[in-house]
Amino acid sequence: MLNVAVVGSGPSGVYTAQSLVQLDPEVRVDVLDRLPCPYGLVRYGVAPDHEKIKSLQNNLRTVLEHERIRFLGNVEVGTGGVPPARLRELYHAVVYCVGAATDRHLGIPGEELPGSWSATEFVSWYSAHPDSAADGFVLGARTAVVIGVGNVAVDVTRILARGATELSPTDMPQAALTALASSKVTEIHMVGRRGPSQARFTTKELRELGALPDTEVIVDEEELALDPAYRDPSGLPATQRRNVEVLRAWAAAPPRGAPRRIRLRFFLRPVELLAAGDTSLIEGSRELEGRRVGAVRFERTVPDQDGGIKGTGRYEDLQAELVLRSVGYRGVPLEGLPFDVKSGTVPHSSGRVLRDGAVSLGEYVAGWIKRGPTGVIGTNRPCAKETVMSLLEDTSGLVDREVPEDALPWLRAAGLSPVEWPGWLAIERAEAELGASLGRSVVKLPDWQSLMTAAQCDTQSQRARNQQPV
Repeated sequence: MLNVAVVGSGPSGVYTAQSLVQLDPEVRVDVLDRLPCPYGLVRYGVAPDHEKIKSLQNNLRTVLEHERIRFLGNVEVGTGGVPPARLRELYHAVVYCVGAATDRHLGIPGEELPGSWSATEFVSWYSAHPDSAADGFVLGARTAVVIGVGNVAVDVTRILARGATELSPTDMPQAALTALASSKVTEIHMVGRRGPSQARFTTKELRELGALPDTEVIVDEEELALDPAYRDPSGLPATQRRNVEVLRAWAAAPPRGAPRRIRLRFFLRPVELLAAGDTSLIEGSRELEGRRVGAVRFERTVPDQDGGIKGTGRYEDLQAELVLRSVGYRGVPLEGLPFDVKSGTVPHSSGRVLRDGAVSLGEYVAGWIKRGPTGVIGTNRPCAKETVMSLLEDTSGLVDREVPEDALPWLRAAGLSPVEWPGWLAIERAEAELGASLGRSVVKLPDWQSLMTAAQCDTQSQRARNQQPV
């Protein structure tokens, strides 16, 4: 019997576990996650108003309930938890599916001013990620600038423009719902440094902005026309062509005077975040202590002859009491594993981890930590299958090593308190009960204490059942 640990319970981890049990009738898989809840970014990264995508959890649930797959949450791997070397002693093979856990920075002056956040922090807050310590995003803000033109940028823009009526039926935590319901943000700029034909959002996501109640989308046709492909998008890939067509229709539409406005801007590169009341920013100045962001300075860009962009030396300041950067994710090193700083991934060959250029038998990667933060959720399926095929080809060399029949007692002996599947089901029940008490549907538990308290209720109930006389 081949015992495999999969580290990470997001789509790449679950698809890896699924491929393993489908392709090998004797493999057993423990899916480990440092959170007590499964599903990764499907739970904590998909916008709460995207019910269709969030319903993917049902498919992931079916996999995790397989008789040869076991979910073990609240298991940290790496710093402060189980070292990778120890996992190798407990399992024949370990597949790391830990994603890209941090965001990219702009690297410009003023980026750390209060009121400037990453989109990742904002998403974690309204998705009730237990590590989210931030709050007060929209407090005192009337104008927001979202830097980036990908689907995450569209998500945060849409959430900022939604009202309580649309957000209340979602599983958004109550504190975030209350804050967004009382938000005074009426002007949202979503800004890209390149043109509309190079934007990374999908057409479906883009069109959703135009369907928001009490909100109009404003696009400047002169700005769009800076893109050489704007006038004739017929040679573009289908998604980019449809995007340009949607933007052209919005640019031609007369203003409606709606209470909220989303302005889509292109060919603007952020160069500086300005403190409120300042026309220039001097980093480290004591005068800026306690000051919040007040504007973003952009440089106008134009296409160059190589398919990129170049600056023009002309600048524009956009007022903003809230700035959200959405310029991509990046993998982070996991203690005990090799890491390529340039790509933000673990070096590998067809999923096999490489140490100093040589294959490290028994260690594998899948998902974003393998290929970088690219593709959609479904991209993880072939990525996971490639890794699993490599692992199964190595089986004869893996099973030569003796490992415990069950790693769970060893994890507990190391001081860990794994949350098993019944504990996760107890969390689900607690979230349903919380929603009912607030007159809503399901409402996520927003912090570690409430999650672990709910999970431990199952343990206590199990102990009580065990103590009942037969």
